[in-house]
Amino acid sequence: MAPGILVDEPQSSALPRVKVANHDAPASIFPDGIRTSGQHAPLYDVLQPYSAFPKEITGPTVWRREDYVNNPERWVHPFSEEEIAELSATADAFIASGTPLTGISQSNFPLPKLSLVLSKVRDDLLNGKGFVLFKKFPADVWSPHKNAVAYMGLGTYLGYFISQNGRGHVLGHVKDVGDDPTQIHTVRIYRTTARQFFHADDGDVVGLLCVHRAAEGGESDIVSVHNVWNTLQREHPDVAELLTKPVWYFDRKGEVSEDQQEWIRQPVVYLENKPEGERRLYCKWDPYYVRSLTRFSDKGLVPPLSEEQLRAMQILEETCQRLSLHMILEVGDIQFLSNAHLLHARTEYKDYPPPAPRRHLLRLWLATPEGEGGWALPMPDSHEKKRGGVQVNNTPPKAPLDAE
Repeated sequence: MAPGILVDEPQSSALPRVKVANHDAPASIFPDGIRTSGQHAPLYDVLQPYSAFPKEITGPTVWRREDYVNNPERWVHPFSEEEIAELSATADAFIASGTPLTGISQSNFPLPKLSLVLSKVRDDLLNGKGFVLFKKFPADVWSPHKNAVAYMGLGTYLGYFISQNGRGHVLGHVKDVGDDPTQIHTVRIYRTTARQFFHADDGDVVGLLCVHRAAEGGESDIVSVHNVWNTLQREHPDVAELLTKPVWYFDRKGEVSEDQQEWIRQPVVYLENKPEGERRLYCKWDPYYVRSLTRFSDKGLVPPLSEEQLRAMQILEETCQRLSLHMILEVGDIQFLSNAHLLHARTEYKDYPPPAPRRHLLRLWLATPEGEGGWALPMPDSHEKKRGGVQVNNTPPKAPLDAE
């Protein structure tokens, strides 16, 4: 599940709440007339039983750490001087145009040469190994504004920006702001220095640009969900079966529009919603958002986690750790990951003492709708351009240059 905003953050109650289609949203609020779809319960009537799931998955989405740990040329792309020059010139032209960051798109951010690279990356994110690491982005040379413009400009070639929280942030900031990570029912873990367990964000693709590193820790781990599934089928088929059942409740942490529930009931793994042909296995998971529901389970509003679920959560995390690929993001590195068939995690970290800058990553959540090559999800918004994400009423999109 997507990280939520703090429960006590303002919810922009004065914003208009007229109900209109997401693709026909007010242009006075949403520059391109498209609103982030937001979180949804699955289409329960098309969810598949465990018997329909594959016993073993094959193909490029199934990868092992050993395939890549000593072969960086298979997943690392250092930007060339020519590519940076093109990116720089286009970013400068965009800034000179006066267009706000929330209005950036492929049409006003042309990258004739680099777009060919990004097209291949997009296909690999959706249908291949699901990850790439770009290096040599001049994050320590350009201004925060130019960094944001160039980074978001790259993102337009991989998907559509979607809101990451109830404040409408389409440019997120992974940075410690002093929140207490033990208060998981209110606090967003990416706003702390705490460890993040293996999870997927609520968008098809997530991007992270490293602007400042931590003194210690804050390192990244990724894993192939399909490799994890195959391993569970061999070692713990009962856990695999439990993950397919819609008995898991996920907290929304107050990020709800009018007339919406505070939680969503769903499975952890799905099959694509296709009438025929291969239906790929898709994963939607964040343990923090499952464990944070005690305020509702204590009142009997949702069932508490069973012993079987707690065991499954532990086995899933341990399996991910055992199979994961570890990487350290340096300043100027950009990591793009699939949220459909990868899970990612972060180690706990410690910042340099002031006045040194804190660890800081710029984050993008990108949607890849079904009609444009994205996965066929058993969700009501599968065909929408800005599917997924977090949207509270008509909260407008924002692209702040630092954490708020």
